[in-house]
Amino acid sequence: MDFDYVYGNNYYKYFKDVGVKSTKYHILAPAQEQDKQPGIENIMRPEPIFDDPNYKGSGKLKDKVAIITGGDSGLGRACAIAFVKEGASVVIPYLDEHEDALYTKDYIEKMGGKCLLLSGNLETKEFCEEVVSKTMEYFGKIDILVNNAGVQYQADSLEEISDEQFDKTMKTNIYGMFYLTRSALKYMEKGGSIINLSSVTAFYGEPRLIDYVATKGAIVGFTRALARNLALKGIRVNAIAPGYFWTPLQPSCWEKEVIPSLGSDSAMARMANPYELAPTFVYLASSDSSYVTGQVLHVNGGQVMA
Repeated sequence: MDFDYVYGNNYYKYFKDVGVKSTKYHILAPAQEQDKQPGIENIMRPEPIFDDPNYKGSGKLKDKVAIITGGDSGLGRACAIAFVKEGASVVIPYLDEHEDALYTKDYIEKMGGKCLLLSGNLETKEFCEEVVSKTMEYFGKIDILVNNAGVQYQADSLEEISDEQFDKTMKTNIYGMFYLTRSALKYMEKGGSIINLSSVTAFYGEPRLIDYVATKGAIVGFTRALARNLALKGIRVNAIAPGYFWTPLQPSCWEKEVIPSLGSDSAMARMANPYELAPTFVYLASSDSSYVTGQVLHVNGGQVMA
């Protein structure tokens, strides 16, 4: 059979086994890979589109201060740009992707916005507390917290996941979120918003990302429980479960042959660019979602419908 799908599609083996010809899909990026997590944006080809030139801010986040973990690149960068367009100042904690981070800061400042970069390891309680203390020192308040930073590693079976990988995934994706949120809550007031990044993989069970999926499922539970806990204090807590977006996380995780087919099993049959998620961040951060808490918003091109 003449298959249009490239190896790596979740349903490729199924199509091949039953002899069904797949539908065509849009290839956003050619085969490529990186050898370091969470990846570098400036070496991706094509480079992700993080700023929608047609998106015009209307002051929805005027004078707000937002912490956006992993805002140096990928979905975090798109979030930061949209927040600045809406009038917010941003704090970006990131690991060590200094070139990406400086590019983001420069881009924001050319827009007339304010950006504080903080390099360190969000796995540790000490750095999370430092992020909060420096945010308060620099801006004097915290209105929005976006827990976006994360890592994912491809493994074909549970037996292939080492103790070191499991520990790294858990500490980056869960511990950092817990430590940073706990520290930031000391200063967040009524009207505050917390946005956590889950994943579409938590809702269909991606078999090659078992430890990553476990953390993303935990984030859903954390979001719902914290939302109930903080509701009467006027702080809303929600999550976003993105589908496949063209971010550094993809080439630094998957075998290069998988890249062209990511997102191909969604109804839209394509991967998305980061700017396509930016309005969802703005919605959850702003008063537009004043009666929304404990929810998971799915932005996945129709990959999961439930």
